[in-house]
Amino acid sequence: MKTAVYTGSFDPITLGHLNVIQRGSRIVDRLVVGIGVNIEKTGLFQPQERLELVQRVTRHIENVEVKTFEGLAVNFVEQCEARVMLRGVRPLTDIAAEFTMMMANRKLNNELETVFLMADGDFAHVSSSLIKQITPTSSDEQLAKFVPAEIIPDLRKKLPS
Repeated sequence: MKTAVYTGSFDPITLGHLNVIQRGSRIVDRLVVGIGVNIEKTGLFQPQERLELVQRVTRHIENVEVKTFEGLAVNFVEQCEARVMLRGVRPLTDIAAEFTMMMANRKLNNELETVFLMADGDFAHVSSSLIKQITPTSSDEQLAKFVPAEIIPDLRKKLPS
């Protein structure tokens, strides 16, 4: 069974993240979405809330499971008994950082392979930071172009207009 792990903060999950999850789930037998805690970022949602949001929007994908983790992503991948780390890449912003992280992960575990999925054109500009900026002044219809509609009420509670 081929297992891949897709890690991130998912704070909040975006349509870009969901696109990578959907595409990734088609190329492996099991895809674990790992919600990590980044000590350099102040989270909008608590890890348990992010877990629930990601589970909600991926419940229709049978081979996806969602977990939280602390510490190094490479260690979490090992705990999931996987050797493949899936990464979504936005061409304009992520290449250099993702390449650096891939090389560091290879040093930490030379059995680990990183597979990059280029963001679909519709999502290349979408980031969780953008969502946090536009939520207070956007309509639900506008937000639904960036995040799954199911999580808009949760965003509104955290970032009211």
